[in-house]
Amino acid sequence: MSFCEHCVKGVRHEGTPEGTYETINGIKTYVAKPAGDYPKDKAVIFIPDVFGLELVNNTLLIDGFAQNGFQVYSPDLFEGDPVPADHMDKEGKPFNVMAWFGVHSADRTGARVKTVIDGLKERGITKFAATGYCYGARLVFDLAFDNIISVSATAHPSLLQPEDFDKYAEVSKAPLLINAAEVDKQFPKEKQDKANSLFGDGKFAPGYKLAYFPGTEHGFAVRGDLSKPEVKLAKETAFQNTVEWFIKYL
Repeated sequence: MSFCEHCVKGVRHEGTPEGTYETINGIKTYVAKPAGDYPKDKAVIFIPDVFGLELVNNTLLIDGFAQNGFQVYSPDLFEGDPVPADHMDKEGKPFNVMAWFGVHSADRTGARVKTVIDGLKERGITKFAATGYCYGARLVFDLAFDNIISVSATAHPSLLQPEDFDKYAEVSKAPLLINAAEVDKQFPKEKQDKANSLFGDGKFAPGYKLAYFPGTEHGFAVRGDLSKPEVKLAKETAFQNTVEWFIKYL
């Protein structure tokens, strides 16, 4: 498996995170909760891209889901060692992403997510949705394979092979949302077509939607250039799609 150039490119967004950090089952976790009442037995697991919780874009998205009525938990996937945010910048220092990935495999980070979910179950949470961006989508699929989550959402997924879609259709019961980019070596047209052929036209009973955003590149839903109106609209629409998906199915 490998990453594409757009997996480590993007624009940093502006804002002040409003969530807090807790240690859940020994793992540092970013937590955001609604200001008002919310269902205490349901939660969203936010699984970020390779820049992790240190990139404000991700924590701002987490806060956004909380502002829409969900309690949200995002484990520190990379044990304090995400891809440095300055790697997105042209003047950023050289960084060996593939060597980094060898340390932070999906098996390792997925185990950390499951550990946090186990801790949340001990708190009385019984139903989970997960949203994954880029790298995080791989972990969403793995959780769905085991039916640990009840609802799946992804944006421009990375590290998925055609057989993963076959397996999802065969074993998962979680409704699946995919927000897809036009230019995406990780999730190109042939993979999009594969997903549509398996899940589209009502073939996947739990529920399925692929939203396609022309004029966008891999990473737009997290690291898109908001100075471009079409990218800003695509990012906001992908977020709204996910909120509506969770309202409908979680």
